[in-house]
Amino acid sequence: MDKKLTLSLDKTIIESAKNYAKSNNISLSKLIESYLKTLTKRKVQATEITPLVESLSGVISLDKDFEVKDDYTDYLIEKYK
Repeated sequence: MDKKLTLSLDKTIIESAKNYAKSNNISLSKLIESYLKTLTKRKVQATEITPLVESLSGVISLDKDFEVKDDYTDYLIEKYK
């Protein structure tokens, strides 16, 4: 169900957005709806663990005293000798 929303934006932003929407054959309402949907969808997905990541979990076992930063520093030193 669609519902109205009133926004207050800078005049130049509104004109630019209208021009963009027109050049892409989309209404300004649909453009903003799509943008907001993308923003809110990203936040939800950022906390989800994808099946690929889940399948890779536990594949590599590291020593308890392994320091990622030290190892990466050693790698960079060797790389740029």
